[in-house]
Amino acid sequence: MKKYLVAVCAGILSGALVTTQWVGPLLAQEQEAETTIYEQLDLFGDVFERIRGQYVTETDTGELIDAAINGMLNSLDPHSSYLPPDDFEDMRVQTRGAFGGLGIEITQQEGFVRVVTPIDDTPAFHAGVQPGDLITAVDGVSLRGLMLPDAVDLMRGPVGSEIIITVLREGVAEPFDLSIIRDTIQIRAVRTRIEGNTVVLRVTTFNEQTYDTMATQLAEAIEELGGIEQLRGVVLDLRNNPGGLLLQAVSVSDAFLEQGEIVSTRGRNEADIERHNATAGDLIEGRPMVVLINGGSASASEIVAGALQDHNRAVIVGERSFGKGSVQLLIPLRGNGAMRLTTALYYTPSGRSIQALGVAPDIVVHAPRRDDEAAAPEENARPLRTESSLRGSLTNENISDEERRLMEEEERAAEEVAQLRLEDYQLAYALDILRGLSAMNGR
Repeated sequence: MKKYLVAVCAGILSGALVTTQWVGPLLAQEQEAETTIYEQLDLFGDVFERIRGQYVTETDTGELIDAAINGMLNSLDPHSSYLPPDDFEDMRVQTRGAFGGLGIEITQQEGFVRVVTPIDDTPAFHAGVQPGDLITAVDGVSLRGLMLPDAVDLMRGPVGSEIIITVLREGVAEPFDLSIIRDTIQIRAVRTRIEGNTVVLRVTTFNEQTYDTMATQLAEAIEELGGIEQLRGVVLDLRNNPGGLLLQAVSVSDAFLEQGEIVSTRGRNEADIERHNATAGDLIEGRPMVVLINGGSASASEIVAGALQDHNRAVIVGERSFGKGSVQLLIPLRGNGAMRLTTALYYTPSGRSIQALGVAPDIVVHAPRRDDEAAAPEENARPLRTESSLRGSLTNENISDEERRLMEEEERAAEEVAQLRLEDYQLAYALDILRGLSAMNGR
């Protein structure tokens, strides 16, 4: 009996020693980390008080705190940011389809404002603003080093007033000015026209109106053709569409799919996977589809293009898309502001992440250069600006070297056919048809 008691005591003692050896250091590390955090918060408080008490002019403490919050979020990635109450309300109005401004989707790059795309039929669009433009100054005031909300504030003004933006454009040697008259932006999410027996759906943004408008206009166009039997196919034009609401992208994709996954989002924890699946019912009953994309097609546009491509439902034509494969959650904060925080990446049905990669078209077709751009020498042209070129953008760690090599080979082959159009347009056209048929029949 004594032997058993000795053994039990020895076991308890050894267990206590092991616990002390393993748990003790872990607790110490956690306490040390917490101490470091509190020390850093104390440091922030010290700096804040020094600015309040000793800065050369009196400061607005609310603006200081807003700047600190925004700086913290901007350090994460280009799409996380703080929205003060006015900006938060503007965003809510924008998703409903009407707002005041210039009509451009922007982000921040190298201290300047970068245009993702101008919105169709807006003041910026008519003034000649192009995707990829860098706005370096507003009314002569440099944007260098300003936070994005501060730059947006400079662009705001009464409807009907003039604003002069200074633009740096790839292929153009010197910056130049554009005059824009501010206006109330009424976004038409979808424009529809009929070409022969084909319906062209131009989707400019994914707001609360997009799916309903598209479905209604598509039904009206089919009726105008004389019924679904007369419909040859649909072109879904997503060029220069900067994205918008995730659920609207899901609904637009679902409109042309009968079943299967449309998109999944995956956050910090691998178990937190949200999947969106198609439901039965194809609005065009399996008719052929072509989707047009370019470097201004981002986010929700890429979700739609990627889903239809992976399901072999459409041939993707144009240029590689922007590559914004991250999901931002809009979190309301006290004081009526909000935080836009990147919380997940989205994945196409085949499991590929588009973050920093974009969607590669099945058939590469570059937009023809305008006269002023054609004059610029090719060797001086700067590379296209995409998500991966943004400072602080998230890298894509979900693709192997072999997968990247295969992607590059496929894109190189498509580019070679595009170049062949200059030598033998008819042969290139034939190869494009074969590539399209291959895409529709399971690649």
